[in-house]
Amino acid sequence: MALASRRIKQFEIDPLELERQIQSSMGLLSTGDLHTALTTSVRDIRPGSIVQASVDSVDERTGMVVMDIGGKSEGSIALAEFGELLPKPGETYEVFYDGLDEHDTAQISKRRADRLRAWERVSTKYHEGDEIQGVVQRKIKGGLLVDVEGVNVFLPASQVNLRRTHDISDFLGEPIRARIIKIDAERMNIVISRRKLLEEERQKQKEILLSDIKEGQNRVGTVKNIADFGVFVDLGGIDGLLHITDMTWGRINHPSEMVQIDQQIEVRVLRVDSERERIALGLKQKQASPWEGIDARYPVNSRHVGEVVNIMSYGAFVKLEDGVEGLVHISEMSWTRRINHPSELVKTGDKVEVVVLEYNKEKQEISLGMKQAETNPWELVEQHYPVGTVIEGTVRNLTSYGAFIEIEEGIDGLLHVTDMSWTKKVTHPSEMVKKGDKLRCVVLSVDTGKKRIALGLKQLSQDPWMDTIPANYHVGDLLTGHVTKITNFGAFVKLEDELEGLLHVSELSDHKISSPEEIVKPGQKIEVRVIRVDTDERKIGLSFVHADFEENKAILAEHARRQAEGTAAPAPETPA
Repeated sequence: MALASRRIKQFEIDPLELERQIQSSMGLLSTGDLHTALTTSVRDIRPGSIVQASVDSVDERTGMVVMDIGGKSEGSIALAEFGELLPKPGETYEVFYDGLDEHDTAQISKRRADRLRAWERVSTKYHEGDEIQGVVQRKIKGGLLVDVEGVNVFLPASQVNLRRTHDISDFLGEPIRARIIKIDAERMNIVISRRKLLEEERQKQKEILLSDIKEGQNRVGTVKNIADFGVFVDLGGIDGLLHITDMTWGRINHPSEMVQIDQQIEVRVLRVDSERERIALGLKQKQASPWEGIDARYPVNSRHVGEVVNIMSYGAFVKLEDGVEGLVHISEMSWTRRINHPSELVKTGDKVEVVVLEYNKEKQEISLGMKQAETNPWELVEQHYPVGTVIEGTVRNLTSYGAFIEIEEGIDGLLHVTDMSWTKKVTHPSEMVKKGDKLRCVVLSVDTGKKRIALGLKQLSQDPWMDTIPANYHVGDLLTGHVTKITNFGAFVKLEDELEGLLHVSELSDHKISSPEEIVKPGQKIEVRVIRVDTDERKIGLSFVHADFEENKAILAEHARRQAEGTAAPAPETPA
């Protein structure tokens, strides 16, 4: 009894377990015995039996009905147990007899009798595996109670639907069909499954659908689930996948922008895999592709106005129409501006004028240009800056071979190291200019095709090699200078500002030396003789060994002595 009570409490079903045990041990009165029971002594009626009782009186004030069960015994039943019916004196009803109390009053219940009779009908009429119909009465722990012809049966939450239902309370008061999966006669308990019935019906629908569905068909389905990558559509037995890329020819960020749960939509069947039971669906395929006839609507070099719909580090995507987008590469955005990111010029939603550069219909790609919709300033450079024009610009950048001078925004000219000085040998532009300097230069050449402007700095002054240097320096002249730098082939000697002569290693000593630094070193003041003046190559050749100065002879003699002793060392510094 305790076990049965716990089981009843678990499912929140009225406590019929006692009735069931008494009934199974003693049995129920047959219909033929009921009439006899009315005239039999009440003490001969077995507790736990169903008997016929007649209505003696009805007291609506107290809500009680007094009933005679025979054998000069009466009992009371609450008026509520009769439901909406109002019993009348003399009417007979089946009641459940539970024995006498301490006052010899019969303990009777119409409701319990009704439930036992209902259980008899249902348990006799239905078997495990049968389909039943009922109405959901209330929600209990773990599931729902469903009224099936007066008997409360248990529908577990996991068996309510094909997919887990967020709130099973939505089924309260609703009629449902289900499959009986367990009948426990001892506990008077029935467990049903709506899910099992739905699965069976879905399997039949699936078989029919797979035998009938074909690629290219249009089908109506119901949206069952929405994911980031697409939508699952119930076609009636099988869910097909409508991928986000097949929803529209245009651009969407999420499928929920177009559909919602339980919405009915018509889709195109794209692919059917019967073995794996997978179906690919499409929405956009119901309309013609906007790429059809694209070459007629957007021929190369044609101009159009589009909307910026997406910005990447390498460029911006511009929508020309729904489903047709082109890429404006960052290199095609401006003729002159140096752009690090497209967002410097455009933002999402901007209307921009573009020119079609090329397209690939197979890959559905269009290359667009923004700068082509404007005049190329390089086409006007030769007109604005003809050769010989003196310009003033800013040093924007230095390289090993020269300096880039910004003439106007986006237009740079190159000042090569060889065009910085007539006389000084410039090995790096930083020796003459620095970044940010304002500089006057002359235009030497313009190449609009390669977008190059050559500039000169030394050309702003007269070439001293044409007159001044030949007039001031002659072969045989003896001069004083300072060593500026040492190379493996000799040393450069500064004769005056920005004028140097070359002292070749062969002119440092009358015998072979391994390095010029054996004789001279940077910063040292020495006497030299001019042995060559070449105006074509703009070079002055010098000699140390033939200078015939006492200082030179002393240096060479010291070097010879050290060589003889095997202790050759750098030449001593001559005082300036």
